[in-house]
Amino acid sequence: MRKKKKKSVSYSKYGYLFIAPFFISYLLFQFWPLINTFYYSTLSYYKRNGREFIQFAGLDNYLNVLGLAAGERPYALIYLKNTAIMWLQNFIPQILVSLLLAAWLTNKKVRVKGQGAVKVIIYLPSVITAASVAVLFKALFTQYGAVTSTLRNIGLISKNFDFMSSVGGTRGLISLILFWMWFGNTTLLLISGILGIDPGLYEAAEIDGANGWQQFRYLTLALLKPIMLYVLVTSAIGGLQMYDIPALLNVPETGMVGLPNDTTTTMTMYIMRMYNTDVGKAATVSVLLFIVTLVISLVLFASMRDRDDARARKAGRRRRA
Repeated sequence: MRKKKKKSVSYSKYGYLFIAPFFISYLLFQFWPLINTFYYSTLSYYKRNGREFIQFAGLDNYLNVLGLAAGERPYALIYLKNTAIMWLQNFIPQILVSLLLAAWLTNKKVRVKGQGAVKVIIYLPSVITAASVAVLFKALFTQYGAVTSTLRNIGLISKNFDFMSSVGGTRGLISLILFWMWFGNTTLLLISGILGIDPGLYEAAEIDGANGWQQFRYLTLALLKPIMLYVLVTSAIGGLQMYDIPALLNVPETGMVGLPNDTTTTMTMYIMRMYNTDVGKAATVSVLLFIVTLVISLVLFASMRDRDDARARKAGRRRRA
């Protein structure tokens, strides 16, 4: 009699079961709300005699928030400008300081003592809640706050200067808070990227006569592209969604208006403000924010893409053709 062959058990199907919860939650709590947001952006909500009315508006909401309709100001563009200014003021020094700290802490010649303690100290601000940080900095930088008084006494600012009534002062203060909160997280990401680079490459470069700056420029920065791309994209997404610090630092009790004169109001603050009066316009601003974020992410991906790989792919297509 022939022996029956044992059936092999396929375990590949179990992998789909493990990843299914993520896709189910993504479809329910992220993708479906995104589709709904596009739908609601074409509707107009208004109240009359204590009742709510909904009607189809088409592209009217987009024309209104972009200032293309008669009598409307381009609030979406104004608040996008505010958001971009505060993000750039925070991100540019953040990435520069983080790169220097990451290179310093991973340099074997320097051999910094207590690296663990240094990493913990620079990472701690990102653990503190935004509400606590906003209240702390507001107390320190008010007209009679400790920091403001100290700067006034040593002559760095005028006697009548007030951070909370100055456009540059308030924007700079928000950018400073965001820089202080997140530069440690960026530093640790860059440290992990540098530690993943083969030390033999640095040894070979040193044998070839490359100095420290040349090694940092042509080796470290070149091989940090994937980590840099991740940092740039996540920072851009977080910066465009900036809400907690501007909404807590210098706003009146009546609503989401960033003082002074609405110059520190961000896109997300505008969305929250519009949500209380017109859900359709709030959804419209959310869609515009999504489009801007998508465009910036695609531009960053394209600019950070390895040119050699792109050339190789083009050459392969030509050969197949």
